[in-house]
Amino acid sequence: MPFIDLESNLPASTFSEDFLKKLCSKTAAVLGKPEERMMLVVKPGLPMLIGGTCAPCVILSVSAIGVTDTAEKNKEHSANIFPFLSGELGLTEDRIVIRFYALEPHQVGKKGTVMSYL
Repeated sequence: MPFIDLESNLPASTFSEDFLKKLCSKTAAVLGKPEERMMLVVKPGLPMLIGGTCAPCVILSVSAIGVTDTAEKNKEHSANIFPFLSGELGLTEDRIVIRFYALEPHQVGKKGTVMSYL
């Protein structure tokens, strides 16, 4: 059950339903997870600064169980996600930052329990 959070200073109109579906598909494929388990939130129009400038930018946070727990895995994920974001949003790679968080099954609640028991 990966959680994908995209924060950006780009306007809400940039993030159509089509974009959300593409981002969900792309990150699900990259992480090797089914799309129906993905959780995605986009927070547009935020005051943001990356690298000393407020030019258009994105911070993508990827939290998942078992697939974001090593540098090698995250390097591969990053290499697959960056071209998608830069292509879809028209941003150069220096205006995109991805944060990876490794989750343990006991840290995710669902159906009145935690993933450890599902």
